Amino acid sequence: MYSSIKFVYLFGLLQLIALASIAKDVPYDVNYKIIYGNQNVVSFNQGRELQISMDKSSGSGFESKVKYGSGFFHMRIKLPDRDSAGVVIAFYLHSNTNNHDEVDFEFLGNREGKSYTLHTNVFTNGEGNREQRMHLWFDPTADFHNYKIMWNDHQIVLFVDNIPIRVFKNNANIGVSYPQQPMQIMATIWDGDSWATDGGNTKTDYSFAPFKAHFQDFNIVGCPIISSNNDAYICNSQSYWWNQSKYWKLSSKQRKLYEEYRAKYITYDYCDDESRFPTTPPECVS
Repeated sequence: MYSSIKFVYLFGLLQLIALASIAKDVPYDVNYKIIYGNQNVVSFNQGRELQISMDKSSGSGFESKVKYGSGFFHMRIKLPDRDSAGVVIAFYLHSNTNNHDEVDFEFLGNREGKSYTLHTNVFTNGEGNREQRMHLWFDPTADFHNYKIMWNDHQIVLFVDNIPIRVFKNNANIGVSYPQQPMQIMATIWDGDSWATDGGNTKTDYSFAPFKAHFQDFNIVGCPIISSNNDAYICNSQSYWWNQSKYWKLSSKQRKLYEEYRAKYITYDYCDDESRFPTTPPECVS
């Protein structure tokens, strides 16, 4: 009897995910909710585009209504134009636990005419310090671009459009923690001028406020944690396409793009920072 119930539950769950992956261009409030700064959030096109902004009174943000155990998470984002020094726009996964897991895209604003920096990080059990930074090869304020996170039990891959720009492998076999906790999808805009631009030396100029970031594509392709019975092995099932063996590593084409774009645009990689890490972190060696 228990096996039958479990099968029905799993089959129903997979049907929900299949339907979610088919549904396109859904309003944001189907899958997301505003978490703060309501006065700085505006929706357009019947909720299919969301503007979150920051002024002196507050930033703003939204998050998914449920947590996920694996998936291919994506958002189309257009960043604030004009002078955005000190402003941080983040699209990330977060477990919202004390010893949290987290996977970050953070866009660090700059003085007008200077480029944004894309800052990425991975936290496991509350420990981060895995920062990488790169310059984008386009103007992220001129149009929407796709930012994507693929997360399965073998690797996490961050994409800008279809270019893989960061890979974090599951190296638990050599003692490196790997994100395993259920995580929500989050997007925020906030004042990070204590560190974000020129190491905190360039501050936010609020004469240019409000700073506005735009988001599209609120469909979610992931394995939702909808009950305590949704064990981790369900979200690692190869019934979900992103868990299939061909997604356990980059394809040869992806590897070539990964190496090409990182060689051109990476400006900082913690793996190469001997002053911070005299002993190279084991995941960097592997």
